[in-house]
Amino acid sequence: MPKVSLTVNGKPVSVEVENRTLLVEMLREQLRLTGTHVGCDTSQCGACVVHVNGASVKSCTILAVQCEGAEVLTIEGLAAPDGTLHPMQEAFREYHALQCGFCTPGMVMSAIDLVQRNPQGLSDREIREGLEGNLCRCTGYHNIVRAIAAAQVVMHGKAKELPRAAE
Repeated sequence: MPKVSLTVNGKPVSVEVENRTLLVEMLREQLRLTGTHVGCDTSQCGACVVHVNGASVKSCTILAVQCEGAEVLTIEGLAAPDGTLHPMQEAFREYHALQCGFCTPGMVMSAIDLVQRNPQGLSDREIREGLEGNLCRCTGYHNIVRAIAAAQVVMHGKAKELPRAAE
């Protein structure tokens, strides 16, 4: 079996995989990073989104061997070592942008990439359009959009902390 060497959440790893092993399978089954979810097995839902070399990727659509030498960031790698949440994670918590939580890791990873690719900022409509390909079966997306809008202010350095959600 081929060996794949890559960096996952800032740590170098080397894993033997079958040629047909998907990145999501390697992350969950071999590296035990189970925050990346498998939701649909058809690349429709976005629950498996991770960052590969800085860009969001549905990890069910890429083979592990294609990630040789890549830097992969999963939901487990977002928080600081002291446990401080990434601004997007904090915004999802503060704005109640989750219910069952199944879509949340992929939604957060997609949202971070979306905000990073748009330093000029995003309108609510642009956030909604940017989330196409990420499905949430529990909410109407309203609080997800509010969370992303709040997090982008911090991520773009326009505020040091999130605006608090209205009670």
